[in-house]
Amino acid sequence: MPEAQERNPASAASERAEPAERVRQAGSAGHRAETATRDPGAQADAPALASGRINSLPWYALALVLLLADQASKALAVGTLDYAAPVRLFAWFDLTLHYNEGAAFSFLSGAGGWQRWFFAALAIGVSAAIALWLYRLGKRQWPLALGLALVLGGAVGNLIDRLRLGYVVDFISVHYRDWYFPTFNVADAAISVGAAVIILDSLFSAEDDTAGRPQPN
Repeated sequence: MPEAQERNPASAASERAEPAERVRQAGSAGHRAETATRDPGAQADAPALASGRINSLPWYALALVLLLADQASKALAVGTLDYAAPVRLFAWFDLTLHYNEGAAFSFLSGAGGWQRWFFAALAIGVSAAIALWLYRLGKRQWPLALGLALVLGGAVGNLIDRLRLGYVVDFISVHYRDWYFPTFNVADAAISVGAAVIILDSLFSAEDDTAGRPQPN
Protein backbone atom coordinates (compact mmCIF):
# COMPACT_ATOMS: atom_id res chain seq x y z
CA MET A 1 0.00 0.00 0.00
CA PRO A 2 1.56 3.35 -1.01
CA GLU A 3 0.22 5.04 2.12
CA ALA A 4 2.06 2.51 4.38
CA GLN A 5 5.37 3.07 2.58
CA GLU A 6 5.02 6.85 2.54
CA ARG A 7 7.49 8.48 4.98
CA ASN A 8 7.06 11.59 7.05
CA PRO A 9 8.93 14.44 5.25
CA ALA A 10 10.10 15.92 8.59
CA SER A 11 11.51 12.54 9.70
CA ALA A 12 13.35 12.12 6.41
CA ALA A 13 14.86 15.58 6.70
CA SER A 14 15.98 14.81 10.27
CA GLU A 15 17.68 11.61 9.15
CA ARG A 16 19.49 13.49 6.39
CA ALA A 17 20.66 16.10 8.90
CA GLU A 18 22.07 13.58 11.37
CA PRO A 19 25.21 12.66 9.35
CA ALA A 20 25.96 16.34 8.79
CA GLU A 21 25.61 17.04 12.53
CA ARG A 22 27.94 14.16 13.37
CA VAL A 23 30.53 15.50 10.92
CA ARG A 24 30.23 18.98 12.47
CA GLN A 25 30.69 17.65 15.99
CA ALA A 26 33.70 15.57 14.97
CA GLY A 27 35.24 18.61 13.33
CA SER A 28 34.65 20.71 16.43
CA ALA A 29 36.25 18.08 18.68
CA GLY A 30 39.25 17.86 16.35
CA HIS A 31 39.62 21.66 16.43
CA ARG A 32 39.59 21.68 20.24
CA ALA A 33 42.21 18.93 20.36
CA GLU A 34 44.40 20.81 17.88
CA THR A 35 44.07 24.01 19.91
CA ALA A 36 45.02 22.20 23.10
CA THR A 37 48.07 20.73 21.34
CA ARG A 38 49.23 24.11 20.06
CA ASP A 39 48.49 25.98 23.32
CA PRO A 40 48.31 23.71 26.37
CA GLY A 41 47.99 26.75 28.62
CA ALA A 42 44.71 27.69 27.00
CA GLN A 43 43.08 24.56 28.44
CA ALA A 44 44.80 24.74 31.84
CA ASP A 45 42.63 25.34 34.87
CA ALA A 46 43.53 27.17 38.07
CA PRO A 47 45.15 24.17 39.84
CA ALA A 48 47.34 23.48 36.83
CA LEU A 49 48.46 27.11 36.75
CA ALA A 50 49.16 27.02 40.46
CA SER A 51 51.31 23.91 40.05
CA GLY A 52 53.70 25.96 37.90
CA ARG A 53 54.41 28.38 40.74
CA ILE A 54 57.01 28.01 43.44
CA ASN A 55 55.90 26.82 46.87
CA SER A 56 56.08 30.20 48.60
CA LEU A 57 55.37 28.95 52.14
CA PRO A 58 59.00 27.96 52.96
CA TRP A 59 60.20 31.38 51.83
CA TYR A 60 57.57 33.16 53.90
CA ALA A 61 58.72 30.96 56.81
CA LEU A 62 62.33 32.04 56.21
CA ALA A 63 61.25 35.69 56.29
CA LEU A 64 59.42 35.02 59.56
CA VAL A 65 62.49 33.35 61.10
CA LEU A 66 64.62 36.36 60.15
CA LEU A 67 62.01 38.70 61.60
CA LEU A 68 61.98 36.81 64.91
CA ALA A 69 65.80 36.65 65.04
CA ASP A 70 66.00 40.38 64.37
CA GLN A 71 63.50 41.28 67.08
CA ALA A 72 65.08 38.90 69.61
CA SER A 73 68.59 40.25 68.98
CA LYS A 74 67.36 43.84 69.36
CA ALA A 75 65.58 43.03 72.60
CA LEU A 76 68.78 41.39 73.90
CA ALA A 77 70.88 44.39 72.87
CA VAL A 78 68.53 46.88 74.57
CA GLY A 79 68.45 44.76 77.72
CA THR A 80 72.19 44.20 78.06
CA LEU A 81 74.01 47.12 76.41
CA ASP A 82 74.42 50.69 77.60
CA TYR A 83 73.60 53.30 74.99
CA ALA A 84 76.61 54.28 72.85
CA ALA A 85 79.01 52.27 75.06
CA PRO A 86 81.00 49.88 72.84
CA VAL A 87 81.58 46.29 73.90
CA ARG A 88 84.56 45.02 71.93
CA LEU A 89 84.44 41.43 70.71
CA PHE A 90 87.19 41.63 68.11
CA ALA A 91 89.62 44.31 66.98
CA TRP A 92 87.25 45.17 64.16
CA PHE A 93 83.88 44.27 65.68
CA ASP A 94 81.95 45.93 68.52
CA LEU A 95 78.47 45.76 69.97
CA THR A 96 77.29 49.37 70.36
CA LEU A 97 73.68 50.30 71.05
CA HIS A 98 72.29 53.13 68.91
CA TYR A 99 68.81 54.35 68.01
CA ASN A 100 68.45 55.18 64.34
CA GLU A 101 65.56 57.41 63.26
CA GLY A 102 66.55 57.17 59.60
CA ALA A 103 66.82 54.35 57.10
CA ALA A 104 69.36 51.55 56.94
CA PHE A 105 72.86 52.47 58.09
CA SER A 106 71.57 55.77 59.65
CA PHE A 107 70.53 57.35 56.35
CA LEU A 108 68.49 60.53 57.08
CA SER A 109 68.69 59.85 60.81
CA GLY A 110 68.74 63.58 61.59
CA ALA A 111 65.99 64.71 59.22
CA GLY A 112 63.68 65.98 61.98
CA GLY A 113 61.01 63.31 62.47
CA TRP A 114 59.09 63.23 59.18
CA GLN A 115 61.25 60.33 58.00
CA ARG A 116 59.64 58.00 60.55
CA TRP A 117 56.30 57.89 58.75
CA PHE A 118 57.82 58.20 55.30
CA PHE A 119 60.02 55.14 55.79
CA ALA A 120 57.20 53.27 57.55
CA ALA A 121 54.85 53.84 54.58
CA LEU A 122 57.62 52.92 52.17
CA ALA A 123 58.37 49.71 54.08
CA ILE A 124 54.70 48.70 54.10
CA GLY A 125 54.39 49.20 50.34
CA VAL A 126 57.66 47.42 49.56
CA SER A 127 56.84 44.50 51.87
CA ALA A 128 53.41 44.02 50.29
CA ALA A 129 54.91 44.12 46.79
CA ILE A 130 57.64 41.61 47.72
CA ALA A 131 55.14 39.24 49.33
CA LEU A 132 53.03 39.28 46.14
CA TRP A 133 56.10 38.93 43.92
CA LEU A 134 57.25 35.95 45.98
CA TYR A 135 53.85 34.28 45.61
CA ARG A 136 53.96 34.59 41.81
CA LEU A 137 57.46 33.20 41.21
CA GLY A 138 58.01 30.14 39.07
CA LYS A 139 59.35 26.83 40.40
CA ARG A 140 62.89 27.39 39.16
CA GLN A 141 63.26 30.90 40.57
CA TRP A 142 64.47 29.84 44.02
CA PRO A 143 67.54 32.18 44.04
CA LEU A 144 65.23 35.14 43.51
CA ALA A 145 62.88 33.72 46.16
CA LEU A 146 65.80 33.56 48.61
CA GLY A 147 66.73 37.19 47.99
CA LEU A 148 63.14 38.37 48.31
CA ALA A 149 62.62 36.43 51.55
CA LEU A 150 65.73 38.03 53.07
CA VAL A 151 64.61 41.53 52.08
CA LEU A 152 61.06 40.88 53.28
CA GLY A 153 62.13 39.65 56.72
CA GLY A 154 64.50 42.57 57.20
CA ALA A 155 62.06 45.19 55.98
CA VAL A 156 59.29 44.02 58.32
CA GLY A 157 61.76 43.78 61.21
CA ASN A 158 62.76 47.43 60.90
CA LEU A 159 59.16 48.42 60.20
CA ILE A 160 58.06 47.00 63.57
CA ASP A 161 60.72 49.09 65.32
CA ARG A 162 59.72 52.23 63.48
CA LEU A 163 56.01 51.86 64.24
CA ARG A 164 56.48 50.73 67.85
CA LEU A 165 59.41 52.89 68.96
CA GLY A 166 59.79 55.67 66.42
CA TYR A 167 63.34 54.53 65.68
CA VAL A 168 65.28 51.41 64.69
CA VAL A 169 67.53 49.63 67.18
CA ASP A 170 71.09 49.20 65.85
CA PHE A 171 73.89 47.47 67.72
CA ILE A 172 76.42 45.92 65.29
CA SER A 173 79.52 48.05 64.74
CA VAL A 174 82.24 47.15 62.25
CA HIS A 175 85.36 49.31 61.99
CA TYR A 176 88.95 49.46 60.86
CA ARG A 177 91.26 51.56 63.04
CA ASP A 178 89.56 54.98 63.19
CA TRP A 179 87.08 54.28 60.38
CA TYR A 180 83.65 53.11 61.53
CA PHE A 181 80.91 51.72 59.33
CA PRO A 182 77.43 52.97 60.35
CA THR A 183 75.94 50.82 63.10
CA PHE A 184 73.40 48.30 61.81
CA ASN A 185 71.33 45.30 62.88
CA VAL A 186 70.27 41.84 61.72
CA ALA A 187 67.48 43.26 59.56
CA ASP A 188 69.88 45.60 57.74
CA ALA A 189 72.24 42.70 57.09
CA ALA A 190 69.40 40.56 55.72
CA ILE A 191 68.24 43.38 53.43
CA SER A 192 71.77 43.93 52.11
CA VAL A 193 72.44 40.23 51.46
CA GLY A 194 68.99 39.81 49.91
CA ALA A 195 69.49 42.78 47.60
CA ALA A 196 72.85 41.36 46.50
CA VAL A 197 71.25 37.97 45.76
CA ILE A 198 68.49 39.65 43.71
CA ILE A 199 71.04 41.62 41.68
CA LEU A 200 73.18 38.54 41.03
CA ASP A 201 70.12 36.53 40.04
CA SER A 202 69.03 39.23 37.59
CA LEU A 203 72.51 39.31 36.03
CA PHE A 204 72.77 35.54 35.60
CA SER A 205 69.17 35.31 34.37
CA ALA A 206 69.93 37.93 31.72
CA GLU A 207 73.00 35.96 30.60
CA ASP A 208 70.95 32.75 30.36
CA ASP A 209 68.30 34.52 28.25
CA THR A 210 70.99 35.91 25.93
CA ALA A 211 72.67 32.50 25.57
CA GLY A 212 69.37 30.85 24.71
CA ARG A 213 68.50 33.22 21.89
CA PRO A 214 69.37 32.21 18.31
CA GLN A 215 72.31 34.19 16.97
CA PRO A 216 71.96 36.00 13.61
CA ASN A 217 73.91 34.56 10.68
